[in-house]
Order: sequence, then structure tokens, then C-alpha cells
Amino acid sequence: MAEKTDPPVILGHNLWGTLTHHFGSDLHHHDVADGPDRIYMDYNATTPVDPEVVRVVTDALTEAWGNPSSNYLPGLKARDIIYHSRDTIARMVGGKAADIIFTSGGTEVTARVEVEDVIAAIRPTTSLVSIMLANNETGIIMPIKDICQRVREVNKQRAASAPKILLHTDAAQAIGKIRVDAHELGVDYITIVGHKFYGPRIGALFVNDPGTTTPVYPLFFGGGQEHNFRPGTENTAMIAGLGKAAELVSSNLAEYEAHFLDIRCYLEQKLLAVFGRDKIRYNSHFPGSDILPNTCNVSILGRGLQGRRVLSTCRRLLASVGAACHSDRGDQPSHILLNCGIPYHVATNALRISVGRSTSHEDVDIVVEDLRDTVEQLERMN
Repeated sequence: MAEKTDPPVILGHNLWGTLTHHFGSDLHHHDVADGPDRIYMDYNATTPVDPEVVRVVTDALTEAWGNPSSNYLPGLKARDIIYHSRDTIARMVGGKAADIIFTSGGTEVTARVEVEDVIAAIRPTTSLVSIMLANNETGIIMPIKDICQRVREVNKQRAASAPKILLHTDAAQAIGKIRVDAHELGVDYITIVGHKFYGPRIGALFVNDPGTTTPVYPLFFGGGQEHNFRPGTENTAMIAGLGKAAELVSSNLAEYEAHFLDIRCYLEQKLLAVFGRDKIRYNSHFPGSDILPNTCNVSILGRGLQGRRVLSTCRRLLASVGAACHSDRGDQPSHILLNCGIPYHVATNALRISVGRSTSHEDVDIVVEDLRDTVEQLERMN
């Protein structure tokens, strides 16, 4: 595995996210932006809302508009929808309904880590370890289960006066792509983000038996909603949509995962066939590390082939060079890639291509041809 240049991130985490309720629209990936000739392959940034989710949201807006705390029919309908969604989301991550607290979204903070680095970074005052389950740029899946086992050993050895170390993982990129089970992983908290798995832009926090086994404290105060952990009248329609998106994941995960892997492998094979091994560098292929089935972080080597320049020249491909929330960094290479030991000139040329449920082999053929034409054009200009 590549040598890291920075220590792992062990920190408090913004569990509540940002205040956004917009939920997108029912679009095929070819129609996401700039007309039907564009092919969207940036599903790690956001996904279109599944048509079944749109239907559920629309039904909730029209039929369950009442306050869930009220006892008349529209309020009772809203309350039932929220309970059903809470239960569905909990089952998706191996929990129970009482473990789910609805939030407005989720935020990603962390880099690629190794188990021994995490354990070595623990201090006597450490009370929380927070690590993303899968990195949004490289797709590398973190060894969360192993980290949790080691942290439990540390907790057993700690003095009674020392705080128990709790474990949180941001599963935004993992849910809907690989199996996520809180109890198998051994975590206390999981961040769930709807717009990463074809749901609305709303989130949820899994807490293992909140307030009893696992502490959780409110950031806001007012009414008693969400068991007093997050007051405010519930956003019934978005919660309904999140529940439906979770139901689709629970029912179809094996199919989704197999499709993602097939398309990603086909993409990587086509890139190698067209550009050759001397010109292609895959930035997620590290011995002993698993990666998300849908994510390809690749650099096309050569002068003047910076990732942003390539994407701005492409006629068909819609992708990104890294995390959408860090898109203001100009041509600076990703610190994630640099920390993974990727050379600067390789990281500068990186493209993050992430495929979705409807991405086809034909889409891949078109995108690789587009990249070939773009690279030839840029090389002539150089």
C-alpha cells in the first residue's frame, strides 16, 4: 500500500450536515445536463432521484401534508409515513427504527487510513473516531470493521475514568453500492445521505440505541420531535422519499453492485485498450484495498492533460476531478491522492469517473471515444 504523508483524520464530525431540501428531478442520466448528447458519469457527486422516489414524495406532499404531531387524518398519515420510513432506513443498515434520527443532509470529512495509524493516533482524551466508510474520490473502502475491533480492545484496557471511544462512519458513498451493516461493522454512528443513492437531499443518522447505549445530544432546541434529539416539524415528503430509496437499496443491492462492477471493469479495460498501459494510471488500485464497484479514479498521463482541462474539452463526458464540494481548488491536485502517495503530475491529471444504475457498455464506448478525441486534440495544441 502507498505510504501516507499525513496522519489519519480522527475528529468530531458534522453529523447534521447542511440545510437543504431540494430533491432533484426524474431524469435519465443522458438528460442530466447540457442536452441529450451528454453522458453523466459523476454519480459520486449526486444521483438523479429514482422515479419511484419521486412518486412517493409527490404522494406525501398531496396526501400527508398534515403536521405529524397532530391527531387528525392528514397528520396521522404523515406520522405513519415517517415511522415506516424510519423502519425501512434502519433495516437497510442493520438497525431498528428507534436508532434513526432524521437530519437535513450529511458532510464528508476524512482521508484514506490504515488500522495501525488510527490506533497510534488515539490519545487518553480521545472520545470519538470518525472515518468515512468509502472515500468519495478514490472509492477505497476503509477497514472500518478492523478499526472497530481494535478500538474495542483499547476501550477494555482503558482506566475507568477515561472516556469510552465511540466510532462514527460516514457511509454516504457506500450505501447503495455495497452492503452496510452497523452491527457487522461495529460502529456506534452512521451518516446516511439520500442524494447519493437516488433519494432526496435529506439525511439520517444511525445511532446504536440512542441516549442509552450510545450518547447523542441535540444541536437545536424546541419541540420534542425525533425523541428530542432534533426538534422541528418533520419534513414528511423528504422522509418518505428517503424511506423509498432505502427500500430500493435493500431489495436490489446485489443487482446494483453487480451492474456497477461490470460497468467499471469494462470502462477500465476500454481505457487500457485505447490508451495503453504506459499512458493510463489507476489511482485506486492498491494491494490489499477494496474499492467501490462504481468508482474509477484514473489519470491520462501527458503534458497538458490536466483533469480539469480534459473535462472542459470533452464533448460528451460529464465527470469531475474529485470531490464536488472541493471544486473551487482550481488546478491544484487532490490532497487525497497526494496523501495516498500518487505523484503530483499524476494527481493533477486525475479524473473521477463514477457510474450509475443506468450506465451501459454503450455509454462507456462513447465516453472512451470522447476522451481519446479530447486527448488527441490537446496533444496537438501542445
